[in-house]
Amino acid sequence: MTTISKKIGLLAMLSIFGATGCSDFLDESDPSNFTVENYFTKPEHARSSVNAIYANLRVPMGSGFGGGTWMMTEFATGLAATDLGQAVNSYFVKDLRNTSDNGYGQSYWQFYYKGIANANLSIAKIPGISMDAAEAKRLMGEAYFLRAFYYFNLVQMFGNIPLILDPVDLQSEQLKPSAATPEEVYNRVVEDLKAAEAAGLPMTDVSGKVSTGAVKSLLAKVYLTMAGYPLQKGAAYYDLAAKKAEEVIDSKQFKLFASYDDLHNPAKKNVEENIFMIQFKTQILPSNWQVSIIPYNKNISAYSDETGGIYSTGDFVKSYEAGDLRAKEKQFFFTKFTNESDRTKEVDLGGYFIYKHFDNVAQTSSANSDLNWSVIRYADVLLMYAEASNEVGGPSAKAYEAVNAIRTRAQLPALTGLTKDTFREAVWAERWHELCFENITWFDMARLRKAYNVTTKKFENYVGHKFSYGPTLTERELLFPIPTAEVRNNTNLDQNKGY
Repeated sequence: MTTISKKIGLLAMLSIFGATGCSDFLDESDPSNFTVENYFTKPEHARSSVNAIYANLRVPMGSGFGGGTWMMTEFATGLAATDLGQAVNSYFVKDLRNTSDNGYGQSYWQFYYKGIANANLSIAKIPGISMDAAEAKRLMGEAYFLRAFYYFNLVQMFGNIPLILDPVDLQSEQLKPSAATPEEVYNRVVEDLKAAEAAGLPMTDVSGKVSTGAVKSLLAKVYLTMAGYPLQKGAAYYDLAAKKAEEVIDSKQFKLFASYDDLHNPAKKNVEENIFMIQFKTQILPSNWQVSIIPYNKNISAYSDETGGIYSTGDFVKSYEAGDLRAKEKQFFFTKFTNESDRTKEVDLGGYFIYKHFDNVAQTSSANSDLNWSVIRYADVLLMYAEASNEVGGPSAKAYEAVNAIRTRAQLPALTGLTKDTFREAVWAERWHELCFENITWFDMARLRKAYNVTTKKFENYVGHKFSYGPTLTERELLFPIPTAEVRNNTNLDQNKGY
C-alpha cells in the first residue's frame, strides 16, 4: 500500500550528513531534530499535532488545468459538465468510464490516509504529555472527529478499506493491511464521534476548529447513512439520526443565512449556517477552486487561469420548481458576468456556472480568495432531520418546519398534507436542489440507491439511471475503484467489482 507503506512520521525529519571522517560526530544525535519519539513532550506539541490533521482536508480542493479532486463526486452525479478537455480524470468519471488509474481517487486515498495517520499519532501520543487534562481531552476530541470524517468518506467512496487505528512505521504489521468490512469501519466512525462528543468541545467555534455542533451533525449523517445502503440498518438508525440532528436544531446555536450571498461571503466563515468548514486564508492559504468554477477563457476574471473546469448541466438547473430563487441569476448559478477589462460590458458565459462558491472580490480584483469550503451546513442538518424523522413516524409538524425553512428561503410555498412517501421524495428533492455541488449529492445517491431524473423530476433506481447526456449507471458505480498503486503494492486488497 503506497500511501501507508511509506514511513509515516508526523513531524519526523531525516538529516543527511556528508562524510567527515569523524565517527564520534556521526554517532551523536542532534537534540534539535524532531522525531516521533522525542516530539510529543509539551502542550504546544499536542496542539500542533492536531492542527496537522486538518491540513489534509484542504488537499482535494486544489484545482487547475488538471481539474480538481473534489470534482470526482460531482461528476459522478450526472449533474455536472466541463469544458476542460485536458482534465481526463473528470471525463472518466462523468462519462462512466472510470478506471483505477484515476488521479482523483488516488488523491483522496493518499491524503485522507495521511490525515488518518496524523490522527493516530495524536491519539496515541497526547495522553503521554503532561498538560491540562481538559485541554488534552478537547484536543483528542478534535483528533477523533477528524479521523472519523476521513474514514467516513473513504468507506463511502471505496467500500472495503483498511482500518488502521495505531501509528505505523517501517516495522509495523500494518504496512500491508487487509481490508475491514464496511460495518467495522462505520462502527469505528461512530465510536470516534461519540468520543469527540464527550470531549468537552464548545458547541460552536468561530476559529473553524471542530465543535460539538460539528460532531453531532456528522454523527447524524453517519447514522442516516447506516440506515440506508450498504448496511441497511433501517428504522433504529433513522431514529438515531433524527435525534442527533434534533439536538443540533434544539441547541439554537445555528441558523440559516437570510441571503444566499452569505454562502460565499468570507465574512461569514464558521458562523450561523456554517457548522464546519475547510479553512483557507487569503495571502496565506488562499482557496484555489475559483479558477475551476468560471468559464473557459471568457475574460471575466482577475485570475489568469479560467479553466471551465466544472459547471451545472442546464437540465439540472431547469429541474428546479418554477419561481425557486436558487435557480435565478447569481443565486446558486450564473450565466452572465462582466468583462474583466471593461466592467460595463456583459459576457454571456454559455452555461450555468456555480455562483454559490464564487468569491466576488477575488474574481474581480485580488485573484486571491479568502473563502472557506463548507463541509456541514445547517441546511443539511434540517433536511437530515426531516428525512430521518419521517422514516420513523411520518411527516410531523417539526419535520415540516425543518424542510419548509429551506423552501421559505427559496421563496417556494410550504409543503403540507403529504403522505410519508410523498414527503420523503419532497425532502430528497430539496437535498438535491439545496446541497448541489457541495460534495453531498453522490453520497446521498449511494446511500439511497436512488437518482434524480431531471426530466420527470422523479426519483428512480440508481442502477439503470440514465444521465441526461447519455451514459447509464451500473452497479459498479456504487463505489469508486481502489487506486491501482494500492492494489498493486498490497496483495491483501481486492479491487472493487467491475474495475
